[in-house]
Amino acid sequence: MNKAFVRESEGDDEEQLEPSLKLPPGTRNYITPAGHARLREELENLVKRERPHVVEIVAWAASNGDRSENGDYIYGKRRLREIDRRIRFLSKRLDLAEVVDPLRQGDNDQIFFGARVTIADVGGQENTYTIVGVDEADVLRGRISWISPLARALIKNREGDSIRFQSPVGVREIDILEVVYEEID
Repeated sequence: MNKAFVRESEGDDEEQLEPSLKLPPGTRNYITPAGHARLREELENLVKRERPHVVEIVAWAASNGDRSENGDYIYGKRRLREIDRRIRFLSKRLDLAEVVDPLRQGDNDQIFFGARVTIADVGGQENTYTIVGVDEADVLRGRISWISPLARALIKNREGDSIRFQSPVGVREIDILEVVYEEID
């Protein structure tokens, strides 16, 4: 069957995500103000700049005649589908987003969303993580999703506590050294 007659389902945006980006059913999409601004900026860029540019290319390519072997047309249409899928995804995520400002926690030693937490494992190795939204997680920058096993174990504990939790690599024991709430960039 010709691909032109195959309709992509509109509900597949969430299904195509890697498991770390999926929200547990019935949970809110917590996000920091900076993360919310980044998602809105990406959506605006796609809608106002990138999509209109690709539409121009596709229109130009379509005006050249035979579309079956027209690379600009074929790849442009594919890029439009990708852009539209991302626009739908971002729109849904922003609609579900609940912005939580970590600065509202003040001088709190208990761990909640937005906390920057310094921990030490039993070997004494220290690591610092910031608990952020699913869409903001970036382990290389020390940002972990609030639904990750480590973040779930840390939440509601306090500076000075020692905790044991089940991680993907087995049971871990860590000490909480410092809890700070600051603006996240």
